[in-house]
Amino acid sequence: MKKVAFIGAGNMNSSILVGMVNQGFNANDIMVSNPSAPKREALAQQYGVQQSEDNIVAANFADVIVLGVKPHFIRQVCREIAAQVDISNKCFISVAAGISLAQMQSELGDSTAIIRCMPNTPSQLGIGMTGVFANSAIKADDEAFTNSLLNGIGKVLWLQSEAEIDDLLAVSASGPAYFFAFMEAMQTKAMEFGFSEQVARELVQQTAVGAAQMVIQNTDSISTLRENVTSKGGTTQAALNVFANGNLISLVGDSMEAAKQRSIEITESNN
Repeated sequence: MKKVAFIGAGNMNSSILVGMVNQGFNANDIMVSNPSAPKREALAQQYGVQQSEDNIVAANFADVIVLGVKPHFIRQVCREIAAQVDISNKCFISVAAGISLAQMQSELGDSTAIIRCMPNTPSQLGIGMTGVFANSAIKADDEAFTNSLLNGIGKVLWLQSEAEIDDLLAVSASGPAYFFAFMEAMQTKAMEFGFSEQVARELVQQTAVGAAQMVIQNTDSISTLRENVTSKGGTTQAALNVFANGNLISLVGDSMEAAKQRSIEITESNN
């Protein structure tokens, strides 16, 4: 069992930590550090993990260091750890967007095992999607442990190149917000029809859950599932015609491209 330090007690680090505990990882082998006490102390009290306000204490404790601080702090945190801790046999995992492997390697050294992973917010419920890419210093046991660590928050996809992080961000990391925006629009119209806010939400959320489960439980393509709901000349066809006239496919594609380009810009601005 490797010891794990979570630098930062934000939502993503907390989700991974909880996923580990729920899988049966020993809480004594987990430490969380955070400058403000309430979040780290709450995690320690609820899940029995160790806690510290000092990143160096946590880094010395751990074999695997999960970096969950804000992107503009990542390089500073890496620099401080590298200056005060023997990191020769440690593995670093970053969950921060906009910080490349090269940027972290400039502080930690090329021989240090570093992994970038990009979870999404459903990871908080254990049903997330996480993309992962590592530098050449990663060892087989680092990869295996990373899989076991991230499996507690959902599915894991190892990417073929670091550039795919930006692609994945535009699909699964930002993706929940796209669905929320669509659901919000549906709820608004349902309320205009006369449904209460609560009933409108229930109608929309149950429809979304049902549609997602149909995709999960069927081997048919998504387009086939859409066609199965759509009777020629019927009500669903009338609605889909409006989507087509508004060029929904291009609108969604342009939105995802904008997310990807912004991810690239953020990474470049952190150089």
